[in-house]
Amino acid sequence: MLISNAFAQSAPAGDAGGLMSFIPLILMFVVLYFIMIRPQMKRQKEMKAMLEALAAGDEVITVGGILGKVTAVKDQYITVEIVAGTEVQMQKNAVTSVLPKGTIKSI
Repeated sequence: MLISNAFAQSAPAGDAGGLMSFIPLILMFVVLYFIMIRPQMKRQKEMKAMLEALAAGDEVITVGGILGKVTAVKDQYITVEIVAGTEVQMQKNAVTSVLPKGTIKSI
C-alpha cells in the first residue's frame, strides 16, 4: 500500500568502476604532496644549509628570540655573544635565522 516493492538490480558489468573510484583519492595525495610535503622538505633543506654555513662573526636570532653574534662554531654547538663580554653556548639547531651583517649595533 504505502510501501513499494524493492526489486534487485543487476550489478554493472566491467572493471572500470573500481579504477574510477580511486582517482579522487590519488588526486588528494598529489595535491597534499604539492601543498604540504614538498614545501616542508624545501624549508628543511634551506635550514640545514643555513646551519652548515654558520661561521664566526654571523649575527643570528635564536628560537628564544635572543639576538647575538656567533663567536665560535663546533660540531653541534655554537657560542653566541649576546652582550659585550657575555657569551652563551647553545645548540646549532636553536638558530632560527641569520641576519645581515651590521644588523646588531649594540655588541
